[in-house]
Amino acid sequence: MLNKDSGIVVVGAGAIGSVTASFLQLSGWNPEVVCKHQEIVDRAVNEGFHITGVKGEHVVRLNAVKKISDLSGKKDLLLLATRAFDCLEAAYDLIPFLKPSSILVSMQNGICEDALGEILGRKRVMGCVVGWAANNCGLGTVRVTLNGEFVIGNIDQKPDDNLQSVQRVINTVAPTRISENIIGELYSKLIINSCITSLGIIVGEDLGTMMANIRVRRLFLILLREAMDVADAMMIKVAPVLGGKLDYYRFLSGRGTIAELKRHAVMRFLGFKYRGIRSSTLRLVEQSRKTEVDYLNGYIVDKGRMKGIDTPFNAAIVDMIKEIEEGKRKSTRDNLDDARFHYI
Repeated sequence: MLNKDSGIVVVGAGAIGSVTASFLQLSGWNPEVVCKHQEIVDRAVNEGFHITGVKGEHVVRLNAVKKISDLSGKKDLLLLATRAFDCLEAAYDLIPFLKPSSILVSMQNGICEDALGEILGRKRVMGCVVGWAANNCGLGTVRVTLNGEFVIGNIDQKPDDNLQSVQRVINTVAPTRISENIIGELYSKLIINSCITSLGIIVGEDLGTMMANIRVRRLFLILLREAMDVADAMMIKVAPVLGGKLDYYRFLSGRGTIAELKRHAVMRFLGFKYRGIRSSTLRLVEQSRKTEVDYLNGYIVDKGRMKGIDTPFNAAIVDMIKEIEEGKRKSTRDNLDDARFHYI
């Protein structure tokens, strides 16, 4: 049972990690936070992180270190908030800081839990969907842009007494729901990121502008159908999103012109409702930084290949984003004219 004397670490001081560590500190859990850059360490320790946005304004000082190896001792709860492509290296580095009863919560985009379980042991790895959003706004300053929940669960979909204990801790950051279908929850968010985040990189537009474009909506539906075909082959029951309001199975059911018009109307509505949202990953691309596309659309492509499911449009998205990362292509609506999207 976790208590206020438990050792807690947040690994990764990006937007999600910074907010998580800050609200844990405000609630008296006293976490350590691992920051990749020394200037972020200095800001956390001396001036404190500056949190703004829909959760109010707070300045929070934290115990911070630059490297995992600098941690003060073994930890009871490890919240892994790195980018997906950094999480496995971090997992290896965390091994010396584990107790037999330690729990690691994977907070990545994509589905990294199986790989983490191979390194650390499946029984100690807990899946987590981050259903709220935040953006970095400068050195040690983070804006929370969207309220939402955490969803946690046992990656083998089994009852787990540790879930209630972790829930009690991270409830202080955001409302936390326990799911008996965490893989389905994770895959559901993976779909959102693979369709919306990745399309935001491709066309370089905010969600409202994107969803006003019929060609973007058509491509969204194609990417979604490929992802759902792969989920079916993997026997994953994909969870609804938006608090249960959007069920992918129901959304894709029905054929003919009227059913298709209804789908486009839903996408136009969601685009308008969340019109100001701009892909945070697009900001990484604009800063010449690496994206997580290998763990999003790339995951769909890889699992599809393993199951004999063709995913040509998700594969095209992966290739195009890598070209954008390498500076060979720009984020622009003109990318929709690529020959691989010839019939959208």
